Amino acid sequence: MTNKDKIVSFCWQHLLLLFSLWVMTLGIAVCVKSMLGSSVISTVPYVFQDAGNAGLVPAWTIGQYTIVINAIFVLLQVCILRRQFEPVQLFQLVLGCIFGSLIDFNMWLTWWLAPTALWEQAISQIAGCTILGCGIAMEVRVGSITMPGEGLPIALSRISGIEFPKCKIIVDCSLVTLSVVFGYVFFGEWQWHIVGIGTLFAMVYVGLVVKAVGRHLGWFQSILNYKPGFRRYVYGLARYIKH
Repeated sequence: MTNKDKIVSFCWQHLLLLFSLWVMTLGIAVCVKSMLGSSVISTVPYVFQDAGNAGLVPAWTIGQYTIVINAIFVLLQVCILRRQFEPVQLFQLVLGCIFGSLIDFNMWLTWWLAPTALWEQAISQIAGCTILGCGIAMEVRVGSITMPGEGLPIALSRISGIEFPKCKIIVDCSLVTLSVVFGYVFFGEWQWHIVGIGTLFAMVYVGLVVKAVGRHLGWFQSILNYKPGFRRYVYGLARYIKH
């Protein structure tokens, strides 16, 4: 490949990565709007946003607090892996900033979505989780920089030898637990619209969607490999996952 082709391939791959992140964050926004419980990655930022609106912490958005959480994830990876941490993985910080910004953009984009009846909330939650799962399936297929939310359990898996799925469950459960704790710290009660039945539903259903959609992404693969000899740039940590 010529240098021009390499640049075009890099830009095209990461343009599709941005599209995948947009789909993911759209799903997150729709889940938040359901008021039945947000997706796992947004539980802690959601609590802090509400606390900020109450004047208890800085009045930042879910997206801004998501950026902070992602930065903490990267810092924890550095602490866990130490010399094994690859400098290229610092690009996770960039990805985390883009991810948080897209959450805020999609929260704005879905300003009109305000389900009130239980059946409307349920449809919103199912739709949000489905969209989120589709976005994750595409993001995995693109295969570039690992998201900080996956980078942390991968780092834990590398050091501990525990299988990645188990580490992912541990991290997710820890986030949910922290959001419940912060809910009591800030408001003195469980915040059911943040950690509710929808959150538990998302923890199971999103994974099923990712698995199902992943089998039918031939069209996306064709778009990704837009020309013969396409070169994919893989900087992710997935190669370290122990199954």
